[in-house]
Amino acid sequence: MEQSEYLKQHIFTELKNLNDGFDDDSLFYFSETDFGTLLQRCEHSGIGIYNISSWLDGKTFKVSSHEDVNKKATDPRWYNKTFKTLRMSQEGLLFSASYKVSSKLLAR
Repeated sequence: MEQSEYLKQHIFTELKNLNDGFDDDSLFYFSETDFGTLLQRCEHSGIGIYNISSWLDGKTFKVSSHEDVNKKATDPRWYNKTFKTLRMSQEGLLFSASYKVSSKLLAR
């Protein structure tokens, strides 16, 4: 199974992709509520998150990376704290991320 398939079947399920064509179709954007759910699912599954992008009115608001805080991509402390900071800084943001699904998860 490919990473994109795994994410669609196990992580993005029942979450609404809000990318209405303002960016590449392969990128999924979520509301604050759905992105919070997504992060919980990633943490539970051990999926790494390399960066989180926030968008406002179809434009990049802020991008944060695990490297910015010297944490591993699989460390949920970095992405949960970053998400909390972003959502507190501005209302109405959309969120996207880049992920790393382990080969063990893909082999299941």
